[in-house]
Amino acid sequence: MIRLGLRLAVAGGREAIGRLALIATAVAVGVALLLTTLATTNALDAQNDRHAWLETGYAGAEAAVDPASTDGSTAADPLWWRLRPDYFQGREIGRVDVAATGPDAPLPPGIPALPGPGEYYVSPSLADLLRATPAAQLADRFPGVEIGRIGPDALPAPDSLMVIVGRDAADLSRQAGARQVTAISTTPPDECTGECAPGVGTNANGMTLVLSVVAAALLFPVLIFIGGATRLSAARREQRFAAMRLVGGTPRQISVLATVESAVAAVAGVAAGFGLFAALRPTIAGIPFTGDPFFPADLSLGLRNVLLVALGIPLAAALAARIALRRVAISPLGVARRVTPSPPRAWRVVPLLAGLVELGYLAYASDIGESGNSNTQATAYLAGALLVMGGLVVAGPWLTMLGSRFMARRARRPAGLIAARRLGDDPRAAFRAISGLVIAVFVGTCTVAVISTVVAYNSGDAGDTTTSTGTLVHGLADGLPSSPPVAPPSEGDLDELATVPGVEGITTIHVRSDTGDDGRRQAWFYVSCEQIAHTPALGRCPAGVAAVEIVPHFGSAVIETTPSMAHTTWTGADLGAEDLATMPVNTIVVGTDGSAAAVEGARTVLGDLYPAAFPPQTISEMTAHGTQQLDSFRQLANVVLFTSLPIAGCSLAVSIAGGLADRRRPFSLLRLTGVPLALLRRVVTLEAAVPLLIGAVVSAGAGLASAALFIRAQTEYTLLAPGVGYWLLVAGGMVASLAIVASTLPLLARTTGPDAVRNE
Repeated sequence: MIRLGLRLAVAGGREAIGRLALIATAVAVGVALLLTTLATTNALDAQNDRHAWLETGYAGAEAAVDPASTDGSTAADPLWWRLRPDYFQGREIGRVDVAATGPDAPLPPGIPALPGPGEYYVSPSLADLLRATPAAQLADRFPGVEIGRIGPDALPAPDSLMVIVGRDAADLSRQAGARQVTAISTTPPDECTGECAPGVGTNANGMTLVLSVVAAALLFPVLIFIGGATRLSAARREQRFAAMRLVGGTPRQISVLATVESAVAAVAGVAAGFGLFAALRPTIAGIPFTGDPFFPADLSLGLRNVLLVALGIPLAAALAARIALRRVAISPLGVARRVTPSPPRAWRVVPLLAGLVELGYLAYASDIGESGNSNTQATAYLAGALLVMGGLVVAGPWLTMLGSRFMARRARRPAGLIAARRLGDDPRAAFRAISGLVIAVFVGTCTVAVISTVVAYNSGDAGDTTTSTGTLVHGLADGLPSSPPVAPPSEGDLDELATVPGVEGITTIHVRSDTGDDGRRQAWFYVSCEQIAHTPALGRCPAGVAAVEIVPHFGSAVIETTPSMAHTTWTGADLGAEDLATMPVNTIVVGTDGSAAAVEGARTVLGDLYPAAFPPQTISEMTAHGTQQLDSFRQLANVVLFTSLPIAGCSLAVSIAGGLADRRRPFSLLRLTGVPLALLRRVVTLEAAVPLLIGAVVSAGAGLASAALFIRAQTEYTLLAPGVGYWLLVAGGMVASLAIVASTLPLLARTTGPDAVRNE
């Protein structure tokens, strides 16, 4: 029977070869998508692991560092270490200053030896940038000469900008933020607890969010697509196997034949899918899934992944084939005569309602959102979202049946009546074709609604674009009593800054601090009206005053509390120039003409004159840094949208093409009775359009409800429905789906004809 099954699978004429090729192609696409999804999760882990060395010196990574032996003696010569960011035209540069105190100082990954004073290593992308940029704008920030490149082991992404600068130990030890370490951390940011390096990698909450989105929004549609691909031409196979049963085949023999035929197509598709993934891996690696591209080697597949796909897909296909033939085993005569299966029942909406009820419980009755355990929260919400998506798939046939009955009662043309009767005959098969798109609409609506709400409540007004991008802010101290005072800049320093081409003004923000009666620390900030006139991003003075009190809120992005300072007229202060000269300085603000040369030249001079924990940044860069998490959310939403929609489109095209093959004989009979081909095309279009529209409306509503419940549980915001742009995108997706259906209609003329009605 196995040899007979192989012969039927590959030697059954053009129809058998075409059926095998169609299933194998669909499975290959699905397997390639599944492998891409699995490899992407592995790449995210690998990318985050290469941030581990940047956690060196922070208490949250001490458990992995093992800085001292049991008797208290250090395991190596201490290494002075200072991690701080830098910026160039909006791009962040990771900078690590190091200074060894002996020959056995620990060595960071990616370099062969520690740089000495006056030496530094750079990443390949930063090396290219240094060559293309005048030294006064970038290279002068790094004292000494380049002695090598940082290897991939230390770079989170291929385009990362990183530099490791060698310094004198006595000099570096006096710098703010410098730490003495005896080993390099191996704790990635998602495993760091307590004090962790700020802005480095993706923490545990972020990784949980990303992996949850991947599981819910990508894996689920891909598995639906593969499941649909393995069921292609199921109706035709049922008819053939029913005929074999009628001439004496036993249920066991038919099951073996079905298993072999399905396994052959699945194995061929899996092999082709691995090849397709390998061919596309370099291209996929360049996609910035969460903002940064991957190294191609990061998109790796572990042995477990390979075995899961290579063995799981053929086994699942064989199991699906055996389950699909249960009607043949029970009553082959009924299948041969095409007995209408029992209609779906109303109980199918129960899983959908259960999923919404669970999300509602989490939003209104549970305290899980206040637990602080991100894994517990993610598990709970992921379970609810998966239950809603599964509920949409389960309820789809019942909703399709209701739509078919409504269409049958309202039909005025033959195409509508035929389509309605065919939908009512097998609503499960009709919905199966568009189930991927239904899930895509749900995922897209839910994701966009949540992201747009969070962004709307956290998008600030940065003021005039020119002043935001051309105004540098360099914080020297926080102005509180615990901070050492910073003396005002000297005339020589101001003159050096003023000589940078494109610098138009310099303003020093002075600070006065005190402790109130309630024990809380307070600070007041003042600027000279003569200076602020040349840095308009800080606002303006009323007429007739020499100084004003300001409330700086650089980089904050909350609309309600941080309007743009550029349009603010501050309150005058009873201070003169001599009073300001005696007050400590909190911040230096440099106004430029907005050109790259002016901004980067002034940034280089400021960083050299006043080394601080954070480098000089433009207001727009500070705002972007504050909204970095929102940008990651936007990127994640874009990936979900532009990945799930093609998956759904492929699922629709494959299902429609397979459905035409299943209906080859009845459509051929209709053509022989005189039904025009154009009428059959309208029937096929209506059979796809009706369940598609019903499913889109229900899934969009479920997506909005799920988003509202998530927002209610996790934030204090009120859900803001997606704007017109999103709904136009959904409408465009529906039009594109109908276009996909239309693209399969030419098959109707080629697959239907007199030869298709012969008895097998």
